[in-house]
Amino acid sequence: MASRIKAIGALRPRITLGKTVQKPELVRQMARATGLNEGSMDLTLKELRDTLIENLRAGRSVKVEGLGTWTPNVGLDGTFDVQYRADTALNSGLNVEGIFTGDITNRENIGKTGDELIVRWNELNPGDQVSTD
Repeated sequence: MASRIKAIGALRPRITLGKTVQKPELVRQMARATGLNEGSMDLTLKELRDTLIENLRAGRSVKVEGLGTWTPNVGLDGTFDVQYRADTALNSGLNVEGIFTGDITNRENIGKTGDELIVRWNELNPGDQVSTD
């Protein structure tokens, strides 16, 4: 018998990720968009990183309008890490109707509930049912 988590995980819509944009490509894209040369853009990104680290080390969150907020955090073992919360502009920009050009696996299941996905799983997998009790 399949678990509910397995069934929903298999049928839920997922973005098929393309190749990750690495820093050199990002620098080229930003340089073209801004008119800055690639060296200046690379330096700007490094300075942003270093300034974030400096402020996070001082226990300060950093908010960049349009990008998000970085907040320092400490674990029980004393190690530090960063929590990042995306600015609403990022999500809003991503959710413009019809603008997404990537591929979505199980696109036909967008908007369906977990219960609807379980029914579909059970139709597709008669020998590995999820209990609907």
